[in-house]
Amino acid sequence: MKKIRAAIYTLGCKVNSYESNAISQKLRENDIEICSQNEKADICIINTCAVTSEAERKSRQIVRRMISSNSGAYVIVTGCSAQADAERMLSLEGVSAVCGNREKMKAAELAIAHADYLRGRTEKSISNVICACELENAPFEPMSIRSSERTRAVLKIEDGCESKCAYCIIPSLRGSIRSKAPSDVIKEATDLSLGGYKEIVLTGIEVSAYGKDLSRRDGLISLIEELGRIDSIKRIRLGSLDPSAINGDFINRASLVPSFAPHFHLSLQSGCDRTLFSMKRRYNTKTVKEKIDLIREKIAGATFTSDIIVGFPGETDEDFSQTKEFLNSLDLLSFHIFSYSKRPGTLAAEMPDQIPENVKASREKELEKLRCEMTDRVLDKYIGKELDVMIEEYKKDLGAFGHSMEFIEVAIPNAPDDLHGEICRVICERSENGTVFAKIP
Repeated sequence: MKKIRAAIYTLGCKVNSYESNAISQKLRENDIEICSQNEKADICIINTCAVTSEAERKSRQIVRRMISSNSGAYVIVTGCSAQADAERMLSLEGVSAVCGNREKMKAAELAIAHADYLRGRTEKSISNVICACELENAPFEPMSIRSSERTRAVLKIEDGCESKCAYCIIPSLRGSIRSKAPSDVIKEATDLSLGGYKEIVLTGIEVSAYGKDLSRRDGLISLIEELGRIDSIKRIRLGSLDPSAINGDFINRASLVPSFAPHFHLSLQSGCDRTLFSMKRRYNTKTVKEKIDLIREKIAGATFTSDIIVGFPGETDEDFSQTKEFLNSLDLLSFHIFSYSKRPGTLAAEMPDQIPENVKASREKELEKLRCEMTDRVLDKYIGKELDVMIEEYKKDLGAFGHSMEFIEVAIPNAPDDLHGEICRVICERSENGTVFAKIP
């Protein structure tokens, strides 16, 4: 039988990564070999991103690069850029098919059909086709995985977002909230854990909204409780959470699940109330601080990371100073910094007082300095303490490397080389550049 090779290039978020993994698994089941992006492929699938104009530009660039380096290949473009402008994507010379965000697994079907054509099983291939439907009231697209490229397995439980923040185009590209059936999540998580994955990361476009379309106000925490009853799952970790979705019931119930990882990645975006209001976020700094304090009270050792946008339209020096001051008061483990990028089609793109790029760069540099100082301050509290670390990989000059339940990055120079995927108790000795160095007693 003729060997068919497919290369899959993924841009953007963890949800895209999960979906590419599901596509890859489907291709393997149909005797299609998955090769690296640098190898010659018969089929190329590019899972694109469109969260910013730059992400869209890069997506088109990658499509052209894959076409150029794989002459004659069957090229399928899917993801958010495909959903945003399917006609434009199909107009790129060399693109065979375009699949939107409701048709990710259609990309796998088209690839399998083309493989059958190459093997002589069918008379022609399906080309010059667009599969990009409207997303309003779309169902949750069935897909699942049995393996992951990483030690922890990322599991998509939700799609869509209804927040309509001023800077974000994603609700129009992902559609309304739709959740995977709890029974399907439990089965997939169980299969992954029995396959050796001790840690499950629940992800989605708006994870905290899980179950809303199923008439389950407590959908996410109920799901966590069910997963917590599976003995083979040692850690349940959450993706990004909207602070407004965290309440006392959620915190109290999460504190009773031993496998729940006490790390919260909050989609904060700013530490200034005026800016948060302009962004159309659904909380203010007082609410965020109260919820963080409550989590720390109920869940021992809880840590926090966040996302912060600098240079949002209208952000004054005083607004930025308030953000710095607020972040410094939270003692976050770390935070990701993004310079605001104008995205056509969003409310913020039309706002006055757009911030010059040099001002954004300066503010980003200031926040990066604060981030390093804050991380050092938090990590210093762990020196001399014990942590349970999952060994994820081995790095040159660092030895074993992994994360604790609290999402502390830990290097273990004295670890033996046969612990990949195992959870080890270590003693923290020092911290350096955001990493704790530890030893196995």
